[in-house]
Amino acid sequence: MSDPRIEGDLQVEDLLEQPKRYKVLLHNDDYTTMEFVVHVLKTVFGKSESEASMVMLKVHQEGVGICGIYTAEIAEAKVVMVHHMARKRGFPLKCTMEEV
Repeated sequence: MSDPRIEGDLQVEDLLEQPKRYKVLLHNDDYTTMEFVVHVLKTVFGKSESEASMVMLKVHQEGVGICGIYTAEIAEAKVVMVHHMARKRGFPLKCTMEEV
């Protein structure tokens, strides 16, 4: 009897694609405070104080920093949360996502 997971020469696992992954990025600006960026990284992305500080410094020094890598739906939700938090506090913090 044949294995139900095998169709021809392909296994079912071979037919399933992994979901696309997206980097969520924060971009530097001249108005958003470093403290607020650390707060966002801890609140939205679950970073520790030291991780958040490291990402914040990368954003500040290099212009952009990676907050995490997620599936499309989660990445989109995090971008929306960041923009909502920033606008509520009056900051123009830019958060984007791009495919890995």
